[in-house]
Amino acid sequence: MRTLFHLWLDPGCRKIRILLAEKGLDFQMKVEKIWERREDFLALSPSGEVPVLIEDDGLVLPDHQVIAEFLEEAHPEPSLLAGGDPFDRAEVRRLANWFDFKFRREVTDNLVEEKVMKRFLGMGSPDSKAIRAGRANIGYHLDYIGWLSERRRWLAGDHFSLADVAAAAHLSCLDYLGDVPWETQEAAKDWYARVKSRPSFRPLLADRIPGLTPPKHYADLDF
Repeated sequence: MRTLFHLWLDPGCRKIRILLAEKGLDFQMKVEKIWERREDFLALSPSGEVPVLIEDDGLVLPDHQVIAEFLEEAHPEPSLLAGGDPFDRAEVRRLANWFDFKFRREVTDNLVEEKVMKRFLGMGSPDSKAIRAGRANIGYHLDYIGWLSERRRWLAGDHFSLADVAAAAHLSCLDYLGDVPWETQEAAKDWYARVKSRPSFRPLLADRIPGLTPPKHYADLDF
């Protein structure tokens, strides 16, 4: 069976978990404690980062973007690039990159990395300035999600797509920490509730990290 090496609160790993489930592909998961720098894992992923997907035939695929592109090409149905129109597909990619790069830099790295990963990596205490910046920046992104969801059925258009997957993967990590001010943006909250209700997303809501308990609303489909 294909195997996904992952960490619970890594948005790239969560993105691939959702994609695999959306495409109906069976897989097993193995938690990889990247701070241990295992030689066997470094042979699979020279960067030392997750996710890494090993296919049934032994093919090794590191990096969430590489894996996502491979899955879309190797298993095109259902497509997560939202139809056959080139502009529609470009919009999906644009928004997926927005969350995988801009949102990660401005929000996820300032909250998840500071509050959780620094402890595991032995990088000292969280930077309070970074945490304040992440909490300030998330409001801007929630407003953008709300603006998009009020004008479209899903973030990139009429179909659930990689854009929704990327956005929800990041927000689910932050929601586990209780760092998403849902009360400030009702449209974004409604969109996320629809994502939470998808069968592909529900396994993420069952995640429990040793020593770190999520808020009560985390697994509640209705918040």
